[in-house]
Amino acid sequence: MSLRIIVLLCIGLAGPLLAAAPTARAQARCDGWPRADIGMAPGLCAGIVVAPPTAKFSSRTLRLPRSLLQLADGDWIVSDLGGWGTTRGAVFRLKARAGAAPVLIPLLRNLNLPHALARGPDGLVYVGEMSRIVRFDPGAPDPAATLEVVIGGLPDNRLHDNRHPLSKFVFTPDGAMIVNIGAPSDQCLPAAGAPPAALCPEAEGADPSASLRRYAYLGLKNGKGRWAADYSVLARGLRNSVALAVHPSGLILQGENSYDFAGPWAPFDEINRIVPGGNYGWPYCADVDAPTPGWKGRFNCSRALPPALLLPPHAAPLDMLWYRGAMFPQLNGKLLVTWHGYRATAGRLAAYDVDADGLPITGPRARYDVYGSAPRRYFTGPSANALVLTPGWGKTPTRRQGSPVGVAVAADGAIWVTDDRAGQILRIAADRP
Repeated sequence: MSLRIIVLLCIGLAGPLLAAAPTARAQARCDGWPRADIGMAPGLCAGIVVAPPTAKFSSRTLRLPRSLLQLADGDWIVSDLGGWGTTRGAVFRLKARAGAAPVLIPLLRNLNLPHALARGPDGLVYVGEMSRIVRFDPGAPDPAATLEVVIGGLPDNRLHDNRHPLSKFVFTPDGAMIVNIGAPSDQCLPAAGAPPAALCPEAEGADPSASLRRYAYLGLKNGKGRWAADYSVLARGLRNSVALAVHPSGLILQGENSYDFAGPWAPFDEINRIVPGGNYGWPYCADVDAPTPGWKGRFNCSRALPPALLLPPHAAPLDMLWYRGAMFPQLNGKLLVTWHGYRATAGRLAAYDVDADGLPITGPRARYDVYGSAPRRYFTGPSANALVLTPGWGKTPTRRQGSPVGVAVAADGAIWVTDDRAGQILRIAADRP
């Protein structure tokens, strides 16, 4: 069913914006929201919370929505990249209730690639930009006036081909902040025809790229969190750690966006268990211990820590969390992972069984689905059959393949997901009108 979209006008340049949403006329519903035309796992449906009025990018209020954070009053904080390589990024407050047009209130403007969101130990909202992490008070009369830099001087990884500029971060149970430092290249290889160095300078040394930094927590001062100015390198050999999650047990998981090989079936993306001091092999190794084409003979891949779980090639994990909510008892405790990639293996929200510490449980003879063809087997390494919650998010006559980024669990247990390519926010709920 095609969707008609109401185009709603802005109320003042600095005031709230009524976000476009499908009309209710003859529209099938998903737990009170307009139903998206996505094939869902049995018992689930997807409702459209925010959708752009047209396919034209410049018409979007939310241009590239990325991460979500729910506030105590039920509103949401949403980060918006605005556009790659620009300072058009923003942070919005989203008021969204079933049966009413969503309202987007701009809180922060002119940000540089804002992506990650988290609630800090001081109750403030923290935002990861390209080269810094900032915080602000969303409940203040003027939230922008409360903006302050918490960690600055992160690599100014200006975007061009194969750079990874997003400053994802997470808090550990002891309050430390773990920060992604993405690799400034895809494979750390010189120009075509030139031999590589003995080792990749991006991955080596005391302060490598393709790593995770740990900033120690110093406690509260005047009601605000403080972190050490110095940091330690928690782990290295990680090409791009946009997906990070910390379990209450203390387990840290990282979702690895592996090499961008032209072929569709290699290499596998990964979920890694982060061990302090661990080297995970980029750019020398892929999959479990396979040398990468440009670096054969220069690094012993048996020295690299193996992945905890292999994901489909080019799945591109961008967010993950352990589900805790009342709406889906069948998902309780499972690890949810967004697969953002544009290839036929991606465009999905997947769930995995985990052990008591939150680590995915692997098994034999696992397979992964591919849009338009039969499932394919994993022929190497630790793998598992995923429970795909969105098996029909592939290209249809009325919808492009999904590009899920951020995932969050609402107070009522519904699962909220952003789709940056479509400029949408979806709500996954129990399948009822």
